[in-house]
Amino acid sequence: MAARTSLAPGAPSRQKESPHSFMEACMRRVVLIRNVVSLGVAALACTGVGAVARAQPGAAQPSPSLPPVQTVVNQVQAFYNATSTFVSSFEQSFLVKAYAVTKTSRGVVTFAKPGLMDWTYTNPPGNRVVSNGSTLTVYDAANQQVVVRPVSGAQYPAALSFMTGQGQLSQTCNFQLAAGTTMSFPGGYVLIGTPIVPTPAYEKVLFYVDAQTFQVRRVLLLDAQGNRNRFDFLSPSVNGAVPASQFAFTPPAGTTIVP
Repeated sequence: MAARTSLAPGAPSRQKESPHSFMEACMRRVVLIRNVVSLGVAALACTGVGAVARAQPGAAQPSPSLPPVQTVVNQVQAFYNATSTFVSSFEQSFLVKAYAVTKTSRGVVTFAKPGLMDWTYTNPPGNRVVSNGSTLTVYDAANQQVVVRPVSGAQYPAALSFMTGQGQLSQTCNFQLAAGTTMSFPGGYVLIGTPIVPTPAYEKVLFYVDAQTFQVRRVLLLDAQGNRNRFDFLSPSVNGAVPASQFAFTPPAGTTIVP
């Protein structure tokens, strides 16, 4: 039986979603790591979750008022190079294009270098996605099922790995830069990335960057089917103490291991 979770929302159905799709949407298809989360997005109070950005990535036009795109990429990289831990509440909005359905979820995410992460969901309650740097554990509370995979084999977008101290932005994507005002994101920039090595996980990744701090305040992942997976990070805290136990998860008794 496949596991169901909000991390990788699929088509509306009475059938449960597969553990593969569950992992793919954790920081889509985020990783926060090849998909999220990533998502290790740091920082700063963010504008609330609203409609997915209407501007199309391909429509971004250069502006004489914008800094060079590589300057923004370097500044973002520098911020995360200096960030050892990140804790924030988050809201996730996943648009299933084929069905015109948007699924939302929320919780608290914790990242620590190198490659550690913990997504604790409050809605749907009890779901967890935990990585100790080598193993990824995905727990579906409603179905009492767990999937355990090597991090190296998980479907995490490499574009997000820089947030947890692994990888470099400039080595994962080719970027365009758009003014935040043209992307419903005043006070910032939007880095529009196309993966250097094509991947089925996503076609574009958009980083919404605060123009003053160069912190990523929002991540939007777009796939070939037109699905949009958006993460907004709220009330973040960086470089605080995080116990190692945060990244060790033992499923409750009676949990079924899904191969």
